[in-house]
Amino acid sequence: MASTGNGISFARLVKEESARAERSESEKKAVLSSFVRINGYMKMGGGKVGLELSSENSAIAKCAYQYLHDLYGVEVRFSYTRSAGLLKRITYHVIVDDGAEDILSDLEVDFFNPEKPKEVISSSKEVAAYLTGAFLASGSVNNPLARSYHLEIALKDEGYAKFLLKLWSKYSPHPFSCKMSKRRNQYVLYIKRGDEVSDFLILLGAKDQCLAFEDVRISRDFSGIGNRLSNLDTANYGRVVKSSERQVAEIEYLFQKEGREHIQNKNEKLFALMELRLSNHDASLEELASLLSELLNTEITKSNVNHLFRYIHTHAEELKNGGR
Repeated sequence: MASTGNGISFARLVKEESARAERSESEKKAVLSSFVRINGYMKMGGGKVGLELSSENSAIAKCAYQYLHDLYGVEVRFSYTRSAGLLKRITYHVIVDDGAEDILSDLEVDFFNPEKPKEVISSSKEVAAYLTGAFLASGSVNNPLARSYHLEIALKDEGYAKFLLKLWSKYSPHPFSCKMSKRRNQYVLYIKRGDEVSDFLILLGAKDQCLAFEDVRISRDFSGIGNRLSNLDTANYGRVVKSSERQVAEIEYLFQKEGREHIQNKNEKLFALMELRLSNHDASLEELASLLSELLNTEITKSNVNHLFRYIHTHAEELKNGGR
């Protein structure tokens, strides 16, 4: 995951802010339901059924611990393990020894016969909380400084992934253009539009990180617009220069074939424009119209100038082809 520059990933900052967000009792239950479905497992021992949740993020583990305690008043144990190797990652464990079956039933989680929850997600706020739990369990989001926007939730169960995809895609009041792909042994749900990533951060309750994301996104998008405008200006300038070179060549040809005095006597406005073009190679049509208006003391439009240059081009071509 991309770093924010201080060694902490943007995804971690998002998850930690989301884990600290204020939620109602029903929202806490929805968060727990999806989190347990993805990151929980049952423990059998001593004739009892226990429940264990795990996370590498201490803020998320504390959130799960607190929600279980607040909602069910059960005794919850908290522990951690440290992996071997250079990284020595810490995994935090939240353990319920008694009352796990009742908790799983209330959360509508059945590891052996997975059913889609109904009561837990009966409102749009509860659906948002359910998606939040899924993201806290197995989600990730790119740093906005990365080359592309990307937020995902990776799942092992294809059936559950399809259910979550439908839930996410049809979330009200803001349906997301969520897609699914298979990556090795996982089913990955993802969104890639910057505005949708921003909206999902709000859904998670990560308002501060959404502001940080938007700040970078707006700066980057404005920079992109600036680059596109600069490229457009360069292209326009190139066209002006190319047209000017052709016009200068045609004017010099006409002066040589017909003479300056003849053209001046025939059409004073045309002659004045030809003289201005010869002394102002880089001028645009608008600039030439302004110069010509000032010179002749009458209003000359860009359209008039363009019309005169078309006449110059047509007349020069006729002379080159032997006509008069």
